[in-house]
Amino acid sequence: MVGVSFINPLSMEGRERVRQLGSLDSLIQDNPELIELVTRSKSQDISEDQDIPRNYLEMALKRLEWYVKKRNDRDFNYRKFAFLFQEDIEKYDIISFYLLSQAIGVRFGPNSRESRLMVESQGSLIQNRLEELNSRERTEIVLKALQELLSQETVKWTFFENLLSSRRIQLSDLVLDQGEVIMDREDFRNRFGSRLQHRDPDKMYQLLIGQELQELILIRMVMQQTENYMAEVHEKARLMVEPNPLLLELADKVTEILIQPTTSYGGSGGGGGYSYTGPLNREAFPPCVKNALEGIKSGGRNDAIVLFITPFVSYARLCPDIFKQNVTVQVSDKDPELQVVHNEVLPLIYEAAERCVPPLFEDQPQEKININAKLGFGMHSNLKLENEGETKWYTPMSCEKIKLHLPHLCRPDEDCKKIGNPLSYYNRKNWILSKERTESEDNVGKEGYNEEKEKEDQANGWIEVKKDDA
Repeated sequence: MVGVSFINPLSMEGRERVRQLGSLDSLIQDNPELIELVTRSKSQDISEDQDIPRNYLEMALKRLEWYVKKRNDRDFNYRKFAFLFQEDIEKYDIISFYLLSQAIGVRFGPNSRESRLMVESQGSLIQNRLEELNSRERTEIVLKALQELLSQETVKWTFFENLLSSRRIQLSDLVLDQGEVIMDREDFRNRFGSRLQHRDPDKMYQLLIGQELQELILIRMVMQQTENYMAEVHEKARLMVEPNPLLLELADKVTEILIQPTTSYGGSGGGGGYSYTGPLNREAFPPCVKNALEGIKSGGRNDAIVLFITPFVSYARLCPDIFKQNVTVQVSDKDPELQVVHNEVLPLIYEAAERCVPPLFEDQPQEKININAKLGFGMHSNLKLENEGETKWYTPMSCEKIKLHLPHLCRPDEDCKKIGNPLSYYNRKNWILSKERTESEDNVGKEGYNEEKEKEDQANGWIEVKKDDA
């Protein structure tokens, strides 16, 4: 039976494991048992020594590396990380979780992108581990973990206040009766059985609650606990004279993982190609974007610049494949120092605002703050990393919304028929233009070869003529 701590390392069982840990020196020493477990894990693909975590610190980094590569690398090899889903690794995984959480809490704090990636990776890891279990084990471990998390006999919806405020779950996800959250099958029957006319209570329970909702709540609660734990560590670290050097070393390694170059999938608009992050290609912009960049000469300046151009330009430059990713993304994930935002993204947005009639910021300077907010940096006049996460990084409007709210921008061309979002248009057009350039270069190469061959033949003929003349 899988232990609860394998799903929730912050459980009582997991905390007890940490208390039993001996000397910290053992954390950086090669551990033969860990190496043996990794190399003998089912489906494990060990091709290089660097694929094998040899101690607790390396195990901690593999947890985060798995998530970062899974999310970003199109050549991601699941089998290199198969050991993370084997229950035999549990005791090493628990200690590694605490090490990673403490290192991130001490060095980066609770509002950092490192903290957010840690929280997201833990949620993704739980989901993947549950999927590796058979149906019976999965049901049992979810119920057992939830019983500990929801320790009260009855749980009011206010119990989920943090989850609701962080938007990890929606109130509409929960089944409520007189303010109490209903999770148990028997409880559901007792409360709603007599109210359901011509409906099977068991089927309705499965439809409204069932395994899916239970797993959602479990995962979201562990993610919230992880975030809270790192915040606690951060507060304690502020009172320390000097943090443990081991944690600082681990934090440096975390930074190295996050800045490793990866190639992302993209092209959400079809066309079968990839979308690569790079300098903006204005030639690939859809008509609506080109129209907006020329400046709005009538009404709708605010929406066109703040709600439309800002999300489009920022995602097209930093994360063109956002609609293919099933994760939350922040600007700093793609631009850690905000250099691209300051040097490329904002200037283009401000340029479009200046071309408006009248120029947008002349009579509405507050819209610069709104632009920062739409990029995810809160309602501040200056765009700073410390404010990231106070608001959401807005994704680009769909074509339907543009037609509804900004109809004067919508002047579709032939390619618009194939897509439903301007960003999809950009990805597809980029792919088409790239393909055309490649084919053109190939043709030039072939023509160049023929021309050179002809010159070579002529040269040889001239030499022969000279010989004959001689």
